[in-house]
Amino acid sequence: MIPKKAQDGDDTWGLLYYLYGPGTHDEHLDPHMVAAWAPYVDDPAQSSSTTLSDLAMLLDAPVLALSSRRPDQHVYHVPVRNSVEDRVLTDAEWAVVAREIMHAAGVAEHGDNQGCRWVAIRHAEDHIHIVATKARQDGRRLDLRQDIVKMHRAARQLEVRLGLRRLVHGDRTAHRWPTRGELEKASRRGLSEPVRDTLQRTVREAAASATGEADFFARLTNAGLRVQQRLASDGKVGGYCVALPGDRNRHQRPVWFGGSQLARDLSLPRVRERWTSMRRAAAAAAAPSWSAAAQLVCQAAEHLGANGQRQGAGDVAALGDLVVRYAAVAPELVREQLQRAAAEYERAGRAPGARDLEGQARHLCREANEMLAAGAGGMERNATASTLAFLVALVTAIAAARRWHQAQECHVQARAAERAGHLLAEAVEVVSGSSAARRAPSRTRRSRGAGSSSAGRARVMAAVVQEALPERAREVLADAAWPALRTRLATVEQRGHDPVAVLSAVARQRELRSAESIAEVLAWRLDGWARTAGRPLVGGTAAARKSRPAAVPNLRTRRPPRAPGSEQPKGPGRVR
Repeated sequence: MIPKKAQDGDDTWGLLYYLYGPGTHDEHLDPHMVAAWAPYVDDPAQSSSTTLSDLAMLLDAPVLALSSRRPDQHVYHVPVRNSVEDRVLTDAEWAVVAREIMHAAGVAEHGDNQGCRWVAIRHAEDHIHIVATKARQDGRRLDLRQDIVKMHRAARQLEVRLGLRRLVHGDRTAHRWPTRGELEKASRRGLSEPVRDTLQRTVREAAASATGEADFFARLTNAGLRVQQRLASDGKVGGYCVALPGDRNRHQRPVWFGGSQLARDLSLPRVRERWTSMRRAAAAAAAPSWSAAAQLVCQAAEHLGANGQRQGAGDVAALGDLVVRYAAVAPELVREQLQRAAAEYERAGRAPGARDLEGQARHLCREANEMLAAGAGGMERNATASTLAFLVALVTAIAAARRWHQAQECHVQARAAERAGHLLAEAVEVVSGSSAARRAPSRTRRSRGAGSSSAGRARVMAAVVQEALPERAREVLADAAWPALRTRLATVEQRGHDPVAVLSAVARQRELRSAESIAEVLAWRLDGWARTAGRPLVGGTAAARKSRPAAVPNLRTRRPPRAPGSEQPKGPGRVR
């Protein structure tokens, strides 16, 4: 739960008009009031006798009654938003949130009937807007010192009270999020993401790969960005800013972003830390290979965080650079997955507090990074086993980073490392499945008998997906429901059927483009195919399974009619 203090204003009616209106893109749904400073306040959305002007006049009355010291910007606006992982709160629960936030800020404390007037308006499931006027009803001076800090402290207590995701505030490692104006501008221009995110990713890739300051600025220019260097009084470069070509403000001037505006670890002093105390490994870089790089990463995982908090902070930052660098040269099959893992790990690479860049794990990661940067073009891209070994080494290192963050009680960073580790583990499974698919013999010449499949049962089921659904294989193998589908395919093979033929047949039953989870849909269809054959793939006792006669499945057999009144089972997603 995140309370955010918006900019103060002087137009109460204008803000209420926007909050009760349809929004700029019809995103406001069912605007209504969930709480107010007094129980007698009517909601303009539900009362025919109260208008927005009436509500604005009631809120502004204490301000207009002030004979002196009337604030110029008297409108106090606080949006409170829940995380996307949280459940949807009821209106009554949001009313509790609004009262606690106003109490914590000092706007209207509990039991104080002379506090400021406020209302809480809800026009979406995940957030509310609290509108108050900065004038107490008894005319006394309002004290709003440290109001945002107090509101965040109250939000942490509300998360526990309401069973919501518990956030950590104040470690100054959070991502620099795009502003609302930047989001709307990207939407108008048809961009897939705001310019700030594009610049942040490009600058991070350049910083992760650069071997010096000149190389860093050259990489930014070669990436197509506009670059300006800020010179200090002594003539040395003291900072930099970047802009995306074509991105201009209303005065047709380029929109520049400083490094620290993109991310705190992308300021020029922090970028310089990546190579100022770097020990070079010429011998290792002489013969670059995935295998040699994997060995370095495994050694880094063993040393990560072994020498205290300061060196551990430098170690996890260097590991983040390595993941970013590898995502740029990874095999095409898993490149998108690696880019998502790098984005997830970004927060884990920024540990709070000071950091020391002399740790052994940090230097090992930098050596592996140099190896990728120096020899990525000549490394054995087709050596799947070596590529797989490097991916497994990255999974091990990120697991070590997660354990280090947990030991430091940096829970946000630990969760970020955990999410990145899951994505890398999925990439390992995709690569191993691709390798097994290339090694698998033709199934048309393989015997289907029960005695032929000791090696076949041990085969990775990812190869089946690669052969049956080549265009959808990567999406299926990365799906959260892939383990359930894999179990069913293994059961199909154990019973003497060709899982490729069975999976291809059930995939053709109906289109899969609209499925929210393709793996879950396919698992559900396999269950239906097995029920038609009288042999469920999951469930049932061992004795019952032994007593069932062997049946040859008919993929074209329609489901038998159900008895009147029986319930039609529902499948996952939107596809049956």
